[in-house]
Amino acid sequence: MIRFWIFGLQLIELFVSSFAHLLYGFYIYSSAVAGDLSQTLNEYIFKSNVNIAEPKEGESIVASKTDDNALPPIVLVHGIFGFGKGRLGGLSYFAGAEKKDERVLVPDLGSLTSIHDRARELFYYLKGGQVDYGEEHSKAFGHSQFGRVYEQGHYSEWDEDHPIHFVGHSAGAQVVRVLQQMLADKSFKGYENSSENWVLSITSLSGAFNGTTRAYLDGMQPEDGRSLKPICLLQLCRLGVIIYDWLDIPLLKYYYNFGFDHFNMSWRKVGIRGLVDLILGNTGPFVSGDWILPDLTIQGSMQLNCHLQTFPNTYYFSYATKRTRKIMGLTVPSSILGIHPLLFIRVLQVSQWTHPPDASPPFKGYRDEDWWDNDGAMNTISMTYPRLPIEHPNHYVVNDADCQPLQPGIWYYKIVEADHIFFIVNRERAGVQFDLIYDSIFERCRKHVFRKTPPTLPNQTQQ
Repeated sequence: MIRFWIFGLQLIELFVSSFAHLLYGFYIYSSAVAGDLSQTLNEYIFKSNVNIAEPKEGESIVASKTDDNALPPIVLVHGIFGFGKGRLGGLSYFAGAEKKDERVLVPDLGSLTSIHDRARELFYYLKGGQVDYGEEHSKAFGHSQFGRVYEQGHYSEWDEDHPIHFVGHSAGAQVVRVLQQMLADKSFKGYENSSENWVLSITSLSGAFNGTTRAYLDGMQPEDGRSLKPICLLQLCRLGVIIYDWLDIPLLKYYYNFGFDHFNMSWRKVGIRGLVDLILGNTGPFVSGDWILPDLTIQGSMQLNCHLQTFPNTYYFSYATKRTRKIMGLTVPSSILGIHPLLFIRVLQVSQWTHPPDASPPFKGYRDEDWWDNDGAMNTISMTYPRLPIEHPNHYVVNDADCQPLQPGIWYYKIVEADHIFFIVNRERAGVQFDLIYDSIFERCRKHVFRKTPPTLPNQTQQ
């Protein structure tokens, strides 16, 4: 009888959670469509001659001619379910933060594809050419080796003499770390001169460095961190993504794309039988494990981190977010109105999560209470700096002035009172904190982080 009630409560929670996510997704999508329609109507009424078209597929936003004195571009990398410039109409994943500097790029990567695949896509977005996911990787996970084509890279001059600042939100931070390791390992065919020094700095906003216990709440099996529970939120997500990609409706995919085109799930290629195989779990990314959620479990993050280094010539910064506090020894949400409705239930659930006693802990020394502080999507301990399976050099920042001059090869981290989507999509939610965070990031990139000695201006002594 008790098991029956527990199962009933789990189904109610699944329904509420699914409805909340679906409603929020519909709100974002409809906002994008409404914005585009409004813009088109205004053009028609006022007969505006302004051309507001997005850059073409391979068009570079940064000047193609190299200027040795030009400032390095800042690349903003979105997280899970995110989108880049050109998707969802005029909406901005980073809530317009890209307008704070003239040399900012916002790539559109697969929103649910694996960390590996997104890192490969990011490289070719910048350098240009056809995305190569790697022959060995593609065969192992059963998808095409090659993907979309960038006729012109958005920063084709990218190299050690022209490095880049990266800012990653959530899983985007781990994508950049994997990309930097690939550069160090010279993993891109035809670019044997690549190195870790192509990356000048990495700034993480709520970065997914060490996995999240929310992945288990959403449906990943805590025993292995790769397979899905039979009934869970992620199973519903899996079915929705399969049907969306199988239908392959151009207008819908123009607005939003989960990024699984290289798995060839369209009805044009697999037909009805292919759809049945995908739904039954006989084929596709959710079977092979080549999608984002396995990379966001603690086990999956540890597997990635085993191969990732913190390099001595790159600057590293991290903003870990938290929306919990302790009351009489209990970890509870720190606010009701201050937490997005989409995340409130998850803040509460993650703050009470306990690893199943019949499953082996994800690592030696794991304690549930260390992972209770969270922002509704990620555990705060996971966002500070890479710490599993080994801790990387780090420094907790209380006052920015105490860290000057900044040193490369060290993760400088802060803990900020905010939920996981506080600094994205809706600028009004964060208010003045939005400007404080992004202004500090951009100012640091422009004034305090550089590999070459900055030029001395007339009548100015070098500090």
